[in-house]
Amino acid sequence: MTRTLILTRHAKSSWGDASLPDHSRPLNTRGKASAQAIGAWLKAQDHIPDQVLCSSSQRTRETWDLMNLEADAAYADALYHASSQQMMDVLCDASGNVVLMLGHNPGIADFARRLVRTLPAHPRYGDYPTCATAVIEFDISDWGSLQWHSGRVLNFVLPRELLE
Repeated sequence: MTRTLILTRHAKSSWGDASLPDHSRPLNTRGKASAQAIGAWLKAQDHIPDQVLCSSSQRTRETWDLMNLEADAAYADALYHASSQQMMDVLCDASGNVVLMLGHNPGIADFARRLVRTLPAHPRYGDYPTCATAVIEFDISDWGSLQWHSGRVLNFVLPRELLE
């Protein structure tokens, strides 16, 4: 049996209103287009989540909404600026076969590196820019048995590659 993780960093956010707390920052225009492009790409690749675990921040919520994938999201404060270990802990409690997790750097970049056996050849996988999305497959029957360095990257894409 396999499980699939769709790992997405939030889209580009706005720094326009300095009075907003970090948790409340919205997406900027480019970020909105990126989130829509990633959602369309996931649909075209038939990578559709049956469970969504999303940071509670405004920019991750907006990213998820604009991806326009028909699944309900669970918004978790535990994923707001989470470390890779915190992300692992949240994922190990997941129940879906295909889980989409939406989070932040630097934790998500570290999480993406630590999850896979072999890093993909893509030069940006290591720093995981905004709205970067990986599809990673694991040979496990449940998320509770997930181990570091056990996944295979099926796809990795950046929005700018889709919008060019």
